Amino acid sequence: MAATRMMSIIGRKNAGKTTLLVALAAELVRRKFRVMTIKHGTHPADTDQRGKDSWRHWHEGRAERVLMEGPGQRVLWERTEQESDPVALARRYLDGADIVLVEGFKRAPLPKIEVYRLAAGPEPLFDPAVHDPGDWVAMVTDHPKYRAEFPVFRFSDTAWLVTIANLAWDRAKILPP
Repeated sequence: MAATRMMSIIGRKNAGKTTLLVALAAELVRRKFRVMTIKHGTHPADTDQRGKDSWRHWHEGRAERVLMEGPGQRVLWERTEQESDPVALARRYLDGADIVLVEGFKRAPLPKIEVYRLAAGPEPLFDPAVHDPGDWVAMVTDHPKYRAEFPVFRFSDTAWLVTIANLAWDRAKILPP
């Protein structure tokens, strides 16, 4: 079995991280890779409806874990003491992935593709005074003049997704078995 690869998609709030991750995942699935994802959130996810049985198991019963099985899907709620890193999460829950795309976890030691939109903030997360440009695989931006030591793609371009998918696969962190 091939080793799992990991790549992080980062950027400021409302920069387009999810949009890029979804497009990248779809492109890699089209290439017949087993793609799995991890989404880092800044607040608890509300994935259940108040009063439903699974909600009651979790909120009223205070179960440590609740697994809900339904037609074509499965959801696991698990109480945690502290936030895990994405590598530990991938090892625990995403066995068998060819590549795991991570949204967020900007401080994790993973190669990064940054989404930078001017409307989301005046500067990208990448700061050459602080970050190693070797940790950045690429940037997708609407800034017309942004330049860096790594590939920079413009949203206005038309064929960059294929190139980014190639870069993500080639430059992803390979997890040791």
